[in-house]
Amino acid sequence: MASGKATENDQLAASLNDLFTSVSAMVKGELQETNNVLELLEKMNVRVAEEYQGFGDVASGLRVFVEQLKSKSSTFDDYVQQLDAIEQNVTEFEAVISMLDKYVSLLESKMQSVYQIPPA
Repeated sequence: MASGKATENDQLAASLNDLFTSVSAMVKGELQETNNVLELLEKMNVRVAEEYQGFGDVASGLRVFVEQLKSKSSTFDDYVQQLDAIEQNVTEFEAVISMLDKYVSLLESKMQSVYQIPPA
């Protein structure tokens, strides 16, 4: 009976040993999976940081370009004001020409009526 009990204890110890070994392997596998996921996440973060660094360089270059455009456009402000003044003068000149044309037409019709010249 003692030998049977010892065999039973040996089997129980072997089963428990197998159980703990299997649980240990399972936990080790889970930890390895978590470690792999964290390494992948770290690589992804490095890649994204590199990508955004490139975007930062592009944004910085664009900012400098916009500032250059602003400084160039400010030099054109005088020309734009001159063009606006010329446009205003042309509009006023067109109005004067229109009035003169009407006046000449009126004078022409009066001259024709005075001298009774048939209209051309």
